[in-house]
Amino acid sequence: MDDPRYSIGELSRRTGLTVKTIRFYSDRGILAPSGRTASGHRRYGADALARLELVRTLRELGLDLATIRKVVESEAALPDVAEAHLRALEAQIHVLRLRHAVLKAVTRRGSTPEEITLMHDLAKLTEEERRRLIDDFLDAVFGGLEHPGFAGIARSMTPELPESPAVEQVDAWVELAELVRDPDFRALMRRLAEGYDAAPRRDLPWLGIADDPRRERYLELLAVINGWAAPDQRRVP
Repeated sequence: MDDPRYSIGELSRRTGLTVKTIRFYSDRGILAPSGRTASGHRRYGADALARLELVRTLRELGLDLATIRKVVESEAALPDVAEAHLRALEAQIHVLRLRHAVLKAVTRRGSTPEEITLMHDLAKLTEEERRRLIDDFLDAVFGGLEHPGFAGIARSMTPELPESPAVEQVDAWVELAELVRDPDFRALMRRLAEGYDAAPRRDLPWLGIADDPRRERYLELLAVINGWAAPDQRRVP
């Protein structure tokens, strides 16, 4: 028995795709006709139905036509294409989640246009850029000091924004990022570290610096970002 031969109109009725869309795919070489009628009209075999369903699925997943053509022509393995596309989608999802959290934070804070821009810029930093910002701050605080406990303290003061942060975590990260860029706060934390490095006793005048509300706020924000319990505000530095 001969394979069925479908016109573009019949494929349209069976798949729900428009005639224009099917003709476009055919013109691009994604859907090759199996033959033509005496009058020159294109006809398609039974495999055209399955191919169109695959094409529609891949398009809905966001693949471009050039990639789809490679897949349907077996020039590219579908699992490899899917894996690459999955990685791209995961990156897009991460960005969208950050933007969603920023917008919710803006709504809650009633931010000015300048604050909105700053929040967006800080929230969209890559993990490497966030790490660089924090490393620069911690180096300004502890760099050159030899107290053996400072390495561990620096690690405990490092924020780790999760892959899918909650609104509160993005809000806290933005505020913390603003804080660590403040020269006065950096100078305050450096004085505290130098005092502790010189004489790590808890009955000295420099210990009053530890009560500065900015230091306490840093620890509060750090706990929110890292998902920790409320901090012990008396810890030094």
